[in-house]
Amino acid sequence: MSAASPTIRVAVIGAGSWGTALAALACKQAGALLWARDPALALAIQSTRRNDRYLPGIALPETLEATSDFGHALGHACADPARGLIVLGVPVAGLRDTCRRLADALRHLPHAGLSVVWTCKGFQPETGELPHEIAQAAFKDLPAIGLGVLSGPSFAHEVARGLPVALTIATRAARTVQAVTAALHGGSARIYNSEDIIGVEVGGALKNIMAIACGIADGLELGTNARAALITRGLAEMQRLGVALGGQAETFSGLTGLGDLVLTATGALSRNRQVGLAIGQGRRLDDILAGGMTAEGVRCAQAARDLGRRHGVDLPITEVVCQVLFEGLAPQEAVTGLLSRVARSESPLAPR
Repeated sequence: MSAASPTIRVAVIGAGSWGTALAALACKQAGALLWARDPALALAIQSTRRNDRYLPGIALPETLEATSDFGHALGHACADPARGLIVLGVPVAGLRDTCRRLADALRHLPHAGLSVVWTCKGFQPETGELPHEIAQAAFKDLPAIGLGVLSGPSFAHEVARGLPVALTIATRAARTVQAVTAALHGGSARIYNSEDIIGVEVGGALKNIMAIACGIADGLELGTNARAALITRGLAEMQRLGVALGGQAETFSGLTGLGDLVLTATGALSRNRQVGLAIGQGRRLDDILAGGMTAEGVRCAQAARDLGRRHGVDLPITEVVCQVLFEGLAPQEAVTGLLSRVARSESPLAPR
């Protein structure tokens, strides 16, 4: 870290691929410290400037520091909380426990003006909660902390290599926009801002399910016309549910809607697309998951379907993906069912 005092002090909690990539991005213009649960991983990152467990073959910046000491990581951000930013690089499944642990620790540290943002995409499978609902419950008695979600079309490997990326910080706290922008904006990264937390999170969750659907179609070799149709109608489906939950329709034409959907539905690095591709080629979901491949769309598909039913929102692609993943529907039959639906208006918000 440079001798000069950094503008922003960033602590990234979680040394998986995305947490490491964001820490590498942040340390180019801020004082960044990466926390890893595994002491051996933290030591390896600190000593070799590599995270071969999650980002094999990628050299990390010399200025990136790592620790397995949770208190040390929080102390780094809270040394000057008005210029402190904590980024939660954990999946939805681990968000509740991480937020509770973090909130408990911050009660005993200076935190006025601190910002906490999360990066996970999906619904909590058991409850259908969006990430912001989990975070707000954990931090409800710490109003001096600004909360937000950082999302957008991004593959960790590309960000870690310094390739261009554009992300959105969704928050109602101006200081959190300022903190994230100061930490990440510039060079290869561009940061946009939004107040539509719900819309941004719904886009991030449902695009994974649509990517599975596109992967299935590609596995069946149905062609690029079919993929384009699934992306377009998938976007309409995302928008319908997002608006029903309180999001803004226009959010879904931006980075966290259309942008993230196109990336995840077509990119070779997309795990959700790879799961769908394998299913379309005849493999069973249990065998795919047993091989170590995980995809957030698999975890949250049923929660999304249940939310749609609860709010009276038509989610035909989500319904069919759930039937293929969990109810034994053959992929080809799923496609036939989608094609046989009654003709209707193309408008995503038209009465269903």
